[in-house]
Amino acid sequence: MLQVGLSLPRSPGGAAGGFPVAELAEGDNTGSGQEMFGSSPVTIVITSEADTWDIDASSCLGCGQFVDWDRMPDAEQQAHIPRDILSKPPKELKKLAREGYWAGSHALRAQVYHQLIQQVACRLVTPDALVYRDVAGRLFGKPSVSSHPLPEFLEGCSMPTYCLNLEGVTALKKILICVGNLFPDITYSPILPSLVALLLHYSEDEAQCFENISRLIASNAPHTSYIDQSFLAHQASCMTFGDLANKHCPAAHKLIASTSENVFEVYSEWLSWLFHDLPFNYAIRVFDVYLLEGQKVLYRIALALLKQYRLSVTSAELEGTDIKADLQAFVQNIAEHVTVDKLLERAFGIRLFSRKEIWLLQMANRKALMERGITMVQRRQSFHLAVDMQNFSSSIVTAQEMRIVWSWIPERFSLFPPLLLFSTSEDGCSLQRFYTCCEGYEPTVLLIKTAEGEVCGAFLSSDWSERKKSGATSGFFGTGECFVFTVRPEMERYEWVFIKKPELAKAVPRSRQRSPSPSPASLLSSSPHGRGTSPNRLAVPTPQRKGRLSPFLAVRHFLLPSKTASMFMSGSREGIIIGGGGGQALSLDASLLWGRTEPCETFDNPPLCQENFRVQLLEVWGFRN
Repeated sequence: MLQVGLSLPRSPGGAAGGFPVAELAEGDNTGSGQEMFGSSPVTIVITSEADTWDIDASSCLGCGQFVDWDRMPDAEQQAHIPRDILSKPPKELKKLAREGYWAGSHALRAQVYHQLIQQVACRLVTPDALVYRDVAGRLFGKPSVSSHPLPEFLEGCSMPTYCLNLEGVTALKKILICVGNLFPDITYSPILPSLVALLLHYSEDEAQCFENISRLIASNAPHTSYIDQSFLAHQASCMTFGDLANKHCPAAHKLIASTSENVFEVYSEWLSWLFHDLPFNYAIRVFDVYLLEGQKVLYRIALALLKQYRLSVTSAELEGTDIKADLQAFVQNIAEHVTVDKLLERAFGIRLFSRKEIWLLQMANRKALMERGITMVQRRQSFHLAVDMQNFSSSIVTAQEMRIVWSWIPERFSLFPPLLLFSTSEDGCSLQRFYTCCEGYEPTVLLIKTAEGEVCGAFLSSDWSERKKSGATSGFFGTGECFVFTVRPEMERYEWVFIKKPELAKAVPRSRQRSPSPSPASLLSSSPHGRGTSPNRLAVPTPQRKGRLSPFLAVRHFLLPSKTASMFMSGSREGIIIGGGGGQALSLDASLLWGRTEPCETFDNPPLCQENFRVQLLEVWGFRN
């Protein structure tokens, strides 16, 4: 058990007095005061004996009585607030929350919070205010007990106090102790102290705050969660944010990948940016929309912070810098860069996939973590970048180049180190050998070096054995996680066209889908003298109904305006094709010696190298699971 908690100092007469309370940082106007829960013995509640106060397990302080108002930022001015605001439909409430409609009224925000949380679908048996009073009375009502350890799931977690006064800080700790007592399944939840601290600002008493946080913990709405409660769930959320940052903040992601040896470690702090580093007046506006829209909105706002960070720094400025600490300092001083209204406006301008699709990605990330041995009861653990810079060896790319490519692939796969499956220098220039070596591995990374020294490739999400399910015809397969890229002369990635515009994949009904445009591309003859003139052409295969696909970005989840938008990968005895519609992003003949690259509709890419090229080297990398 952790030796940290609430200690009861002796009164001058020698008897046990009340709870001691934490000293707050002087001159902190933004509520950034915080403590760290650690595994070493720590007295986290410090006060002089004269400042102790008696325990009242049934105390009901008025709303706002937990707040140190002298340290609070000025409230936003709000005009007339209609009395019927709480009866507005959910869609209108979302709009009002995004606009900060109740930011100027402490009482209104308190009413809205309580009503919204009472509407959260949660487990049938969820502890309420009465349960809290009973448990708090038993835990804290005994003068003979002088120390109350905090729950083990808070080990190593920080605790922002967000302008709480002395009573508020003690109430925060009491509630967390009761949560640990009544929710024994929670094994890791770094966000929990911040949420309780924010709720205390708008709670009538400890019991109401406890009941509200309990409902968020016990939420069972489909494809929705509010609070991660295990290291497995927390780590999966961090991986999911990394995947979304990879897709929606490519410039920032590329900058971080090029300056940090462990990109995942940087992204593992994304929740702390929101509910630890942001000043109170920003964090509470995030909380407004979070209660209405769930975890998806947190991804949006963290992505907006990442985009704003990229606008404020250059690669030269980050040379030799701890980017993790630099990002934290940036968020703490966010007011110098963007207002809270502008930040939220930019966040909601980011077009994410549906809540269900993000949930599927989280589940896939959980599965990958479990394959690495992480369990529901796993305590906090460090992860390191899978690519070993010292041992990695490729005939096409350097270790630094591979580290960038590895940062582009989905987080759940980058947990595993790369494994060389096929190389023309070792296995020969044989398409059949290519298939034999690559089948059974999913996903794979294809690297090509041309005779001109250009390097390009593709991340392919599905097993090449999927091609056999099309029967006599060669059908396209794969998922929206496929992408093509260039390494030399410049590094650039081209993802599925609907990554940038996901709304286009939902707007068109199936009845209006068009057939593939009749623009068959060609492969060049393997003869070096027949380039551009050979009659041997590989026709674009007809897309077929998909078989087993990755759970995230499977084509069957979307209403696509054109089948050419989902031509990810195809293979036959004549060669392989990656990307289609108006051209092929990459195509290789059966000898693996000649290829062609063109713009295509699937990836909206330019030619990845010289359009007609000769292959000097080809490698396929899989993942060592």
